[in-house]
Amino acid sequence: MTTLRPQELDEVDWSILAELQADARLSYNELSRRVHLSAPAVAERVRRLEESGVIAGYEARVDPALAGQPLLAFIELRCKLGACLLKTTGAEDLPEIAEVHKLSGEHCTMLKVRSASLVHLEGLIERLGEHGEMRTHIVLSTQYEHRPVGPMVPDRAVTDAERWSSR
Repeated sequence: MTTLRPQELDEVDWSILAELQADARLSYNELSRRVHLSAPAVAERVRRLEESGVIAGYEARVDPALAGQPLLAFIELRCKLGACLLKTTGAEDLPEIAEVHKLSGEHCTMLKVRSASLVHLEGLIERLGEHGEMRTHIVLSTQYEHRPVGPMVPDRAVTDAERWSSR
């Protein structure tokens, strides 16, 4: 299996990725029409992107509110010694957790959780309390999410901190 590095993705690869992120159900024929390559060439590129792990999978996007989970919250967790959530529980124990992110800084973990109601969220927070200190943020509305992955400028300009220099 060949592993691609980001700089090895060319403009056509990025075009394919953009189209598939917008609609993963595109046929090779439609995808080839959109990126101006033959269907076999597109199929080979998609296969290469899948094998390298750049394309990690395909999934359906479900609206959580319409599926009965309208409440979204982020919970910062600072685990107690010996009670780390990641070491003492599994995904099957807490189905409300949609994402777990390990952090640097004051808190060790950021949880993205979904619940059916405030009462449901309160019960989850009580269960999570055994793992340590928490800070909870209830999402009122989401303005932007599901940003597709695209090419990045690797080096951004950094503002000079001239007022902090020692003269």
